[in-house]
Amino acid sequence: MPRWALRTGPFARIAGNSHQFRSLPPDYAYLLGLYLGGGCISAHPREVFRLRTYLDRRYPGIVDSCKEAMGAVLQASSVNAFLKPDNCFEVSGYSKAWPCLFPQAGPGMKHTRPIELTRWQREQLEHYPKLLLRGLIHSDGCRFINTGKGGWRCPRYAFSNASKGILRIFCDACDLLEVDWTTAPRTVYVSRKADVAFLDTFVGPKR
Repeated sequence: MPRWALRTGPFARIAGNSHQFRSLPPDYAYLLGLYLGGGCISAHPREVFRLRTYLDRRYPGIVDSCKEAMGAVLQASSVNAFLKPDNCFEVSGYSKAWPCLFPQAGPGMKHTRPIELTRWQREQLEHYPKLLLRGLIHSDGCRFINTGKGGWRCPRYAFSNASKGILRIFCDACDLLEVDWTTAPRTVYVSRKADVAFLDTFVGPKR
């Protein structure tokens, strides 16, 4: 039996724990994007949980940004990063608060269960849509050059995820920033030249 089954539900709030969600640093919105795109939370002894994100070693700047964001949210706790055999970096930190800070956590893959933001998370989205979009793209998205007949070339952003709920969150962030988007199965595209240029001001190519 998994440890979270001993609670009143998957990763339920720890009794007696309270959090000042509105006092979270802006880094939380970026970390939320990374978690939704490619992170997981696992239970450990003594009601401690581990948040892990998996990032491509080709982009050390993103690894550093993840470490900084996780450190800002954790404050006094340490953040670890190490290279795995599959050439990705695992960035992780331990805290009793992770199930409260990321209530989307639970057993199984994210796309097998509903994923929605809580009211206070939506407030974070409304305050920091750029940071959330940046985190989502850094985890499960990319900026690439789209080509077509006649030799035309133009940059384009794409975000892919198997979870309809997470795709919806990406689209909601775009809507807040008045960025146009189109969809294909499991993928959202930002293609309009002005919108790509706007995303370039706070996302840009992965580094």
